[in-house]
Parts: sequence; C-alpha cells; structure tokens
Amino acid sequence: MAETVPSDTATTVAARSGSTFYWPMRLLPASKRAAMFAIYAYCRCIDDIADEPGDPAAKRAALDVWRRDIRGLYRGDAPTSPLTAALKGAIERYGLPRAELEALIDGMAMDVCDGVSGQGVQAPDLATLRLYCRRVAGAVGLLAIRVFDRADPATERFALALGEALQLTNILRDLREDAALGRLYLPRELLLAAGIATTRPDEALAHPALPRACEALAALAEAQFAEARAALAERGATARGSLWAATAMMVLYHRLLRRLRAGGWRDLDARVRVGRRESAWVALRCLIGLPPAS
Repeated sequence: MAETVPSDTATTVAARSGSTFYWPMRLLPASKRAAMFAIYAYCRCIDDIADEPGDPAAKRAALDVWRRDIRGLYRGDAPTSPLTAALKGAIERYGLPRAELEALIDGMAMDVCDGVSGQGVQAPDLATLRLYCRRVAGAVGLLAIRVFDRADPATERFALALGEALQLTNILRDLREDAALGRLYLPRELLLAAGIATTRPDEALAHPALPRACEALAALAEAQFAEARAALAERGATARGSLWAATAMMVLYHRLLRRLRAGGWRDLDARVRVGRRESAWVALRCLIGLPPAS
C-alpha cells in the first residue's frame, strides 16, 4: 500500500500552487498529508484540462481518460502514473469513494465549453451553480473527511456546507480570471435581482450594479459558513480536534470572504488573498486547539 507519492509529485504540485490549502495540509501526519496532496494534485490536473486552451472535444476526451484511470484503480489495475499511484494509496488506506472522485470530473466537464457557442459557463441558474459547487468542492470535502476523521451525517453536512462556502468564495475572488476564460459564475437570479440583464462576462463585470450581485452571493456563502460551523459544533470537541485542518480552511476562507466584502468589488484587478505566513499561523493554532477568530 503506497503511503507516499512517487517522485514527490503530488507534494510538489501543492507546494507550487501558492494555495491557501497548502499549510493546513502540510502540518498533517505523513500518511494523511500524502493522501490530501494526492487529492489536491488530482483536482489541479483535471482543472487544468478544463482551463487551458484547447479543443473542447479533446478536453472531454482527456477527462474521460481520467475517468477510465480512476475506475481502473478500483478494479485493481496497476497505476499509470505517479499521481495515480498516490491516489491508489489514498484510496486503499482511507476508503475514498469512487463516486466522489468521478464527481470531480463531472464538475470539470461543466467548465468545458460546448464547442458550438464557444462559451464557458455564463450566468447559470442557482440550482446549476449549486450542483457545480457540489461536484467540484463538495466532493473534495467528502473525500477529505475520510482522511481527516470519519464519514457520519454531521461530518458530511459540515463537509458539504464548507465546500460550497469555499467555492462561492473562490468565485467571488476570481471574477476577472474567470471572465478571461469566458466564464461568469454569478447566478442569473442574483444578476437579474441586481438589475443586470446581460450574461456576458465582460459586460456584467463592467455593470455598476455588480457589487450588489456579488454581495448577494457573498450572503449565500456566509450562510454556508454558518451551516458548517453548526455541523462542526454538533460533532463536539473530539471532532474539532480531528478536523483541525478543515477548521483552518474554514477560518482562512472566511477571512478572505470578509476582505472581499470590505473591498466591495470596486477594483476587480486588486488581488485579495490570505498570505502564506497568515495561513501557516492559522493552521498551527488550529492544530494545537486554539483556532483564531475568523
């Protein structure tokens, strides 16, 4: 059973990403860290397929190759790469469900333009956005809790709520980057409620009512953070200890959301972030049982 990543591939991907994810995962015990870095590297790999320039049919084919490889790991096939070897170790050690690894592929497929209009996601309805969040973020949460702790109803509720909160925060942070890819994740209902009729990313981002739509989505994210905190409290102090890395992510992303709201989406080119030093400090405090205020 593999406990480390051959050639340290997954660790390298995580370290180079500059992600808020890195320090909460870096402080995990070795086997858990290897599993989480493998999950993260897998997410980055399939996300890159969806995001990089290329023919939509070729992107869908590449995602299908990943689907085949994931299914092969559960059939007992030999890993085809260092990353699939790392995933195999995580699957065997922590019982990761195949459905959640495949849900991530389904989510990335939603980002691949249809090849007819040449457009990416543009102002989906709220139900579609929540399905997207469930696939690309909720799935990560349901994988992670099996590495951190265990899967029971309260912990799954925590993972799904936190996953949606994190993804909505990412959307609110990355408006400009997503628009460059032809994407606008702000839901149609919130745009219309703010008086924004267009679904074109460049036009929506230039609309004077954009902050109103963003604030409405931020309120949904806040509600999911609150749901995650309530589910965590339901599990009690023991679970908070085993889920300290997820708690650190919750604190860090909630800080990011608060900073975005304070900025009011007035300058979309200003990079709002949580630095590595702050991430490391929050992760360390959560590890020793002293989570800082969000």
